[in-house]
Parts: sequence; structure tokens; C-alpha cells
Amino acid sequence: MDSVLDAPALAVLGDPTRARIIQLIRDAEDGRALVGRLADQLGLRQPTVSHHMAVLHAEGIVIREPEGRRVWYSISPDEDDRVTALLGVPPATAEEPAWNRVVDDLAARYRGVFNRETVARYLTDSRELLAARGPAPLLGSRAAAFTAARLDDLDRAQRRAGAPTVLFVCVQNAGRSQLAAGILRQLAGDKVVVRTAGSAPAAEVRSAIVTALDEIGVTLGGEFPKPLTEEAVKAADVVVTMGCGDACPVYPGRRYLDWDLDDPVGKPLSTIRAIRDDIDQRVRTLLPELISTDVP
Repeated sequence: MDSVLDAPALAVLGDPTRARIIQLIRDAEDGRALVGRLADQLGLRQPTVSHHMAVLHAEGIVIREPEGRRVWYSISPDEDDRVTALLGVPPATAEEPAWNRVVDDLAARYRGVFNRETVARYLTDSRELLAARGPAPLLGSRAAAFTAARLDDLDRAQRRAGAPTVLFVCVQNAGRSQLAAGILRQLAGDKVVVRTAGSAPAAEVRSAIVTALDEIGVTLGGEFPKPLTEEAVKAADVVVTMGCGDACPVYPGRRYLDWDLDDPVGKPLSTIRAIRDDIDQRVRTLLPELISTDVP
């Protein structure tokens, strides 16, 4: 069996309960678990967990190890690549990012714009913001990308020049704001700079959001939930809020829009599609206003 995320495996591992089961097994001290213990950890009934284990076993992702009247489950050694593709490298084995190298590369990128001390300060702050809500997946690459976006925003806010910038803000930056940003990037290309943020960002963009966007040919690329920063607001020409209350600071000279949209958290895909299509229409209405207006 191929150890890549082919379509059937993606469907199996894309279920959040199964992904959590795999994570619990991988994080167990001896790398294996019993259905009863998993049920207790997940707060689910044993038959429900048994059903998910049967699906994972049929796909070959887990193996069964009978021991008397008990059956232990562990991840198949042949499926390590799949599991890592889904969950990332286990924290216990992941190397600490080479932060000095990241600073050097970013400093070279922004030479003549920001000095190395400024780059290092923003990188430290960015990594701390991303890790503030618990273990942060792909912290090295995401902290670097977040730092670059903040430095770009800082430069843009200081110069007040370039393509118009839109900032989409929701609570977790894992649903509505990512839908809106993905659609606007697809429609506008490099004519508009698109940013997203959350007042209380989640760890990952929800898989159902990725699915809903993929259905209309839109990719999120390397996007991930990010906290709201002052640089993002100051650099924005238009700030679109979606249920995040008073979390977004108000600065003069920006246009603020509040889109009253249902929260897709916990909703079925059919409902998320309706939210997506509502957002799509709003974005299409906003886009001509952005590219037909001269931005100072």
C-alpha cells in the first residue's frame, strides 16, 4: 500500500475523530492503545470508537495485536508517512527550528528595509503568538511566514502604497475568514493583497472548509490560522469582520465592514456550502470597489 495521502486514505484520515484517535495512539507511551481507553479519552461510546478502528484497520493504517482477551491497536510501520502528513512530526522527535538561520534568511530578504534586530524581534514575537494556545504545528515555517507577512504589512502601512489590502477577521481564523480570503485571492490574483486573522485562532483550518473551497477550484495553499496584529489592521484598506465583536482595533482611514454570517463550526458540509456561496457573492460585490479605487 502506498504511504502517501491518496484519495481513499485522505477521506479516512480526514475525519476529525479518526485523526484524533491516530494522534492518541501515536502519542501513547508505548505507541499502542485499547478501544476502551480511547473511548474514555475521547468521551465517546466504545462501539463508536470500535467502528472508527475498523475503518482504520481496513485501510491498513492501524494493526491489531491480540493479547489474551484484549486487543491493542498501533499504527502500521508502513503508514508512518501518511500519519506524519496528517499530524506533522511528533513533538518528541521534532528538531527545534534553526531560528538563527530563519533570522538570517529573513534579514537577507528585507535588507535595506528592516535591520536584522527588527527581523529577529518580529520573529520571536510571531513564534510566541503562534505557540500561545498550545503546541503549534510546523512552528518554524509558519513563524517565518507570519513574520514575513507582518513585516510586509509594516512596510505597506508606513508607505501607504501598493495594491489595496483587505483583512478578513473572524474568531478562529479557521472558517469564514479563510473562505473569504481564498475566494478573493482566486478572483483578484495580485491585484489585491489578502490577509486573515482571528481573535482567538484555532490550530488548523477546518478540513470541511478546505473541502468546500476545493469544490469550487480554490486552494488555501499554505494558509493557517493567525492571531490579529496591529500591523495587519494598519496596513489594511478594508477590514471585514465576521463575528469577532470588538476584537479588531479601529484606525482612521480604513473602511470597516461587518458581514453577518453563520459560524460554520460544527455544521454539516451542506450548510458550509451555503455559507461559502454567501461569502462568494459578498466578495464578488467587494472586488470591483477595490480595483476601481485608487489607494493612497
